[in-house]
Amino acid sequence: MIFPCIDLMDGKVVQLVQGREKALEGGSMEETLARFAAFPQIQVIDLDVAMGRGSNESLVRLAASRTLARVGGGVRTVERALELAGLGVHRVIVGTAAFDVGQQGGGINHTFLEALASAVGRQCLVIAVDSRDGRIVVKGWRESTALAAEDVVRELEPYCSGFLCTYVDKEGMLQGTDLEWFRRLRAATQLELTAAGGLTTMDDVRALLAMGIHAALGMAIYAGRLPLEELARLVREGA
Repeated sequence: MIFPCIDLMDGKVVQLVQGREKALEGGSMEETLARFAAFPQIQVIDLDVAMGRGSNESLVRLAASRTLARVGGGVRTVERALELAGLGVHRVIVGTAAFDVGQQGGGINHTFLEALASAVGRQCLVIAVDSRDGRIVVKGWRESTALAAEDVVRELEPYCSGFLCTYVDKEGMLQGTDLEWFRRLRAATQLELTAAGGLTTMDDVRALLAMGIHAALGMAIYAGRLPLEELARLVREGA
């Protein structure tokens, strides 16, 4: 599966470099959804909610009404997850709140995840295990834990249907990714995996699909490095 990514900030479709610097703005949500119409599912991240400075609920609702949308951004309470489910999103992505960063080095927030899975259903949940310098990062990728993604995915399996794995070191930089890291993750869990971060070429995409890993694509699409026509052909062929 290939997931085009739509990141939202200040009512606009944007792309950031490593979650910080805005690199570009896309078209309107209507235009972007039309552009991605050949793809059965998309991924939407509300950056304003994630950063605690507002929301783009109307755009999320629009996306959920048009296609199967996996949505994340600031899912730190059960109530927020239920709000997204109420908007009709296909799956809810949870990141920071899945980890207890109050512990020394960080740990898994089992209490929250148990409540979340009970309220929403584990089949509707995707846990983000984003990594920089080999360690899971949280709070907008600004805080590191002592956890390695490949060491904890098995422990997280009871709470979700899959994982979103972002290689933050190369996110938005169009410099390629670390396929070996994704290969280790694939060996660590039988659940669905979606790769993001630095995916730049069709070779990157094909290598991931060959491993049985989905690809979430952002900057490389918006910057014209990955042709939508060729990606759509992979989807038609069963990617």
